[in-house]
Amino acid sequence: MRAVRLPVVTAAATVAALTAVTGCAEKSDAKGDGDAVRVVAKDDSCEVSTKEFPAGHVKLAVENRGSKVTEVYVLYPDDRIVTERENIGPGTKATITAEVKAGEYEIACKPGMTGDGIRQKVTVTGGAAAAKRSPEMDAAVAAYRQYVQAQADGTLPKVKVFTDAVRAGDVEAAKKAYADSRIGWERTEPVAESFGDIDPKVDVREDGLEEGQDPAKDWTGWHRLEKALWQDKKIGDREKQLADTLDKDLADWVKRVGRADITPTSMANGAKELLDEVATGKVTGEEERYSHTDLVDFKANVEGAQKSFELLKPVASKNDPALVAELDKQFAALNTLLDKYRADRASYVFTSYDKVGKAERKELSDGVNALAEPLSKLAAAVVK
Repeated sequence: MRAVRLPVVTAAATVAALTAVTGCAEKSDAKGDGDAVRVVAKDDSCEVSTKEFPAGHVKLAVENRGSKVTEVYVLYPDDRIVTERENIGPGTKATITAEVKAGEYEIACKPGMTGDGIRQKVTVTGGAAAAKRSPEMDAAVAAYRQYVQAQADGTLPKVKVFTDAVRAGDVEAAKKAYADSRIGWERTEPVAESFGDIDPKVDVREDGLEEGQDPAKDWTGWHRLEKALWQDKKIGDREKQLADTLDKDLADWVKRVGRADITPTSMANGAKELLDEVATGKVTGEEERYSHTDLVDFKANVEGAQKSFELLKPVASKNDPALVAELDKQFAALNTLLDKYRADRASYVFTSYDKVGKAERKELSDGVNALAEPLSKLAAAVVK
């Protein structure tokens, strides 16, 4: 949905991991965090307690003292993402834990969650050894890597069905193929978004464009075509060009997936990020505002999160069996809720989201929140 998010980076880069928990709307003086790097985000500043700290497990204790929802990133100088945390509300705090190698980075606060953010340069010093992994962790990473690549590879032919229909000027055929073309992306979105530049090309909404960008020229990807199909109800030369561009950009994504450096902790935090995707875009109906196919994306996000959890379960079960039992329970409950809006379990045909009432949306939102809270603890359980 956006150009951001996850502690999965290129193989030549940092092995990063994110453990982020946003608290309730309580005030904090950001003190008492031990050896954490304290970050105070305001509407017009991003205050970092130290500009130099040692490599290894780095904890950022973040507090939003501004009036806007913010997000905080650790970035390479070229804007690749090491780790991040979104949706930190005014007066709330979050903890971000990442394993970071030595090097030069930037910490960015983005008030309003837009723009390049307010940045501070930081230096990470010392060794660059990766965290020790058990055979179970290595097996989980290997299996997840295969899963992500398979989802990416499987997306291209589905997208071609969609883009071929656009190029043919067939509005109804394109509508029919649209939601299916997005499933693989939605299941593995955190990995896709880690590359930074691909998500804004293929999955940005019009209100997600940066200041100064012209929707007529700069808006590309699925949602631009979604608007043409459902709102404008027509396909012109521009849309046919955009279909070619979508094919090209997604082919680039598929090539890059194999170079992503995936860790057990990034898998766990990626699962939580997928639930955040649901909470901030799917439950609200903002993501698929023209097609109302939000529940397809919703289900794919949950499936992607559950895949990570299932692969990490052998490790997490040893360290925190109670957490694993709770996650099993909440995944089952949320899937049961979603199945109420599904034609059958063998299909991806869901109720149009504009037909889902306010009370039902609240029920879905409560289900997401009930899963998101224990899921935010999975990364810690993996590394105990």
